[in-house]
Amino acid sequence: MAKQERAIRTRQAILLAAARVFEERGYQAATISEILASAEVTKGALYFHFPSKEDLAQGVLHEQDQQMPIPDRACRIQQIVDTVMLHAYRLQTDPMVRAGVRLSLDQQAQGLDRSGPFLRWSEVITELLEKAQAQGELLPHVVPAATADVLVGGFAGVQAMSQAVCNYQDLLNRVSALLRHTLPGVVVSSVLTSADLTGSRGAAVFEELQTLATAGRP
Repeated sequence: MAKQERAIRTRQAILLAAARVFEERGYQAATISEILASAEVTKGALYFHFPSKEDLAQGVLHEQDQQMPIPDRACRIQQIVDTVMLHAYRLQTDPMVRAGVRLSLDQQAQGLDRSGPFLRWSEVITELLEKAQAQGELLPHVVPAATADVLVGGFAGVQAMSQAVCNYQDLLNRVSALLRHTLPGVVVSSVLTSADLTGSRGAAVFEELQTLATAGRP
């Protein structure tokens, strides 16, 4: 068991080191040597977990999705908002998420399949929109999969703009504005009126999840 725990810790240390290097340097410029130096592990340990730089990048891309699910909400639109705002908050505070976003938006990352995060986000949002539709929260014309793609694309654009303008400092307000401008064309007005779309929502959801984790509940 101790050996397995050590392996898990080593893998996480490598991923965190890779995240730091990828965020700072980008995929093309990052080197295995830099990641090794940052992780302070042997080359054998790194290659045991990640046989190539592409595998490392995919590990970082996958890792940012591990905390996406949040507790079910009675209002599915609020659950969508909470999912998006939580990710925006974590992007400001979690180097693994920042690195994953940098990689997914890095058009210079030749040979790296960057589609995973976009496809996973579309699946998550589509599923929640379908549940919202079943509960009568959406306007009649809405096609969940198409709306999900619009939201995911808009979210990616806002992230890229915020990073370029001020290194994500205004991201929460920008995401709040995106939702306030997009959702009225999708959601029944009475449902939207009761939803919290404010920029502070991400921090509140993060604190909620921290409390649940501390209490030992799923």
